[in-house]
Amino acid sequence: MSFSWPWALLTLVVIPLIFAARWLARRGRRRAAVRVTSIALVRAAARGRSRWRRRIPAALLTLGLAVLAVGAARPQATVPVASSSATIMLTLDVSGSMCSTDVKPNRITAAEQAAGNFIKSQTGGPRIGIVVFAGTAYVLVPPTTNTQLLLSALDGLTTAAGTAIGEGLLTSLDSIAQVDPTVAPTGATVRHNPDAGYADDVIVVLTDGSNNRGVDPQTAARQSAARGVRVFTIGYGTNRPATLACSPTQFGGFGGFQGGGGFGGGAGAFNADYDALRNISHTTGGTFYRAQDARELSSALNRLPDAFTIVQRHIDIASWFAGAGGLLIALAVLLSLWWNRSRRPGPADNARPAVTDP
Repeated sequence: MSFSWPWALLTLVVIPLIFAARWLARRGRRRAAVRVTSIALVRAAARGRSRWRRRIPAALLTLGLAVLAVGAARPQATVPVASSSATIMLTLDVSGSMCSTDVKPNRITAAEQAAGNFIKSQTGGPRIGIVVFAGTAYVLVPPTTNTQLLLSALDGLTTAAGTAIGEGLLTSLDSIAQVDPTVAPTGATVRHNPDAGYADDVIVVLTDGSNNRGVDPQTAARQSAARGVRVFTIGYGTNRPATLACSPTQFGGFGGFQGGGGFGGGAGAFNADYDALRNISHTTGGTFYRAQDARELSSALNRLPDAFTIVQRHIDIASWFAGAGGLLIALAVLLSLWWNRSRRPGPADNARPAVTDP
């Protein structure tokens, strides 16, 4: 539970002040006490007013004031609620390492097939856009509900040199901002508001490498978090060296690559930076997935819709505290009035012997 106005909790100081005033008042009454010679007379005068009847209204009043003070601080409960994503941006790595054959037939072909199946499963649902990145990033397909347009774009993916994950994130954010007015573009200054919840837009990043160009991914992740856009990351590929082999249509002609041969940088150049991807997801409220083959990649994409539709929202529950505090105070007043009401003398009262002066 969090508070919108935590400074209002200072009103809780009123409670010990009330007890202090009550203590001072009782101390003053002791000094002015009247001495009597008969305890039986005192008991008869205070008939029916037991100690617990005096304390229960005071306890209820104190609890009611405390509950009202907490309510004044505007408490908020964080609860999971259902939400439909308005836009899903698939941000795909098309660097040269995507030609690796450790995932059959190669990484980029398996990624195309898995992404295509995911797009088909979302037909009639949210808008989907595609951003691809290598040495730089660009929008392949703006957010749309045209499934065929998206599938056709996937068939034409071409690899290139470099891995600019941060630029891929920023490009996806700008693409979302063009269709969702509640999401500010990356050039705007936005302060993160943790109480605002998440936007109805998400980014899915699939990469098999580590950032080596452009904007730092964590910087881009902070911009995404400030806008409430969650980023779900997928670390793709195995850690085993494998031959690079792309079809002529997938080969982008970047330097140092020989189809079926090596790509400069050694085996380590083809491993995703899992720690960096986890940090991106953690910063934005998304989830990290590990996919070492085509089956795991399809499984990760299939689990995404469930993660999209359950988001954490901050619900204001101040009214509940106000109602509970008011009821407690009202109950304290009613009990006090009832237990201290005037009584008519009954038969037992008339039967008691009168007390006379000596």
